Amino acid sequence: MKHMRIVVSRYGGPDVLEVVEEESPQPRAGEVRVKVLAAGVSLPDIMMREGIHPEKPRPPFTPGWDLVGVVDQLGSGVSGVATGQMVAALPITGAYTETICLPADELFPVPAGLDPAEVASLGLNYVTAAQMLHRVARVRPGERALVHGGSGGVGTALLQLGGLAGLELYATCPARGATTVLDLGGVPIDYRSQDFVAEVHRLAGEGADVVFDSLGGTHIWRSRQALRRGGRVVAYGLTASLSAGRTTVAGRHRLRSLAFFGACIAASWLLPGNKHVLPYSIQWLKRRRPDWFRQDFMALLELLRQGKIRPIVAERFALAEARKAQELLGKGEVIGKIVLVTGAASRETSAAAQAAIPEQAAATHVHEPA
Repeated sequence: MKHMRIVVSRYGGPDVLEVVEEESPQPRAGEVRVKVLAAGVSLPDIMMREGIHPEKPRPPFTPGWDLVGVVDQLGSGVSGVATGQMVAALPITGAYTETICLPADELFPVPAGLDPAEVASLGLNYVTAAQMLHRVARVRPGERALVHGGSGGVGTALLQLGGLAGLELYATCPARGATTVLDLGGVPIDYRSQDFVAEVHRLAGEGADVVFDSLGGTHIWRSRQALRRGGRVVAYGLTASLSAGRTTVAGRHRLRSLAFFGACIAASWLLPGNKHVLPYSIQWLKRRRPDWFRQDFMALLELLRQGKIRPIVAERFALAEARKAQELLGKGEVIGKIVLVTGAASRETSAAAQAAIPEQAAATHVHEPA
């Protein structure tokens, strides 16, 4: 049986993404073959394509951090999983494909009636948000949080989950993202026309209790300036090195950026003010504490089933349009998450599930991962 997958032929721009048709893989012992319904498109995919992400594989490789699909075939020795069952996974690479073989213990059962495209938003974006809020920042109700990129995939997840945690929320965003931030309970700050440090201190008095910074580099220190005494910056990205979906740093410049990142973390613990910079990496924490990852993913699936969270799907592209999807994400200002879908069956499932899911319910109880 033939299947299609997307391959990064070499590091570079969107033009290095190629569509390949080949024989479908066969599951080995302990593996399950999954027929992919939806795969998320994220900034780490672009950074891997550019060759600047710490997890970058050597080309050729298939990108894609998170996916949702249906179990198609079982390898020997697999139990507790049934063919036809809908599952989700965070393979880190390989999700831009029609079929993929994964270890059975890496799969999460997906409750019936959920939209695969929305579930595909949970693995990277919402687990990242939940773990930064509760595992790293350890937020408390009533605290003030500043979210950079508040209308993006992780940003909207932080706002939704931050609202459930009882936080007072502020978010930088482009002008077109202001309505989304407001709808999710945040106060928008236009990063192009406003100084976010001055604006946060104007709005929140002494400053924020926590800032979630995905840009990295010198921007981390600006985020630290937005904190009140005793606050913390959770740093989880280097997207400031991207412009229009292409890297602006390479070689020694990239090493300097990483060195500055490390210096910010160290200096924050040495300088007065008790304002700390805390690093976060979803893949590092997933490997170190897979039990936390499973707990958090399952808790998020339940919140989605209950309608307490509702991922924003910005656009659905066919798998073969992966290049177009990454080009759109690389331009910036995407509201929510871009998702690749495969085949007519997945689109029908998505439409039916969307109609079945109730509107996001208001919640006053914070759901903290165990």
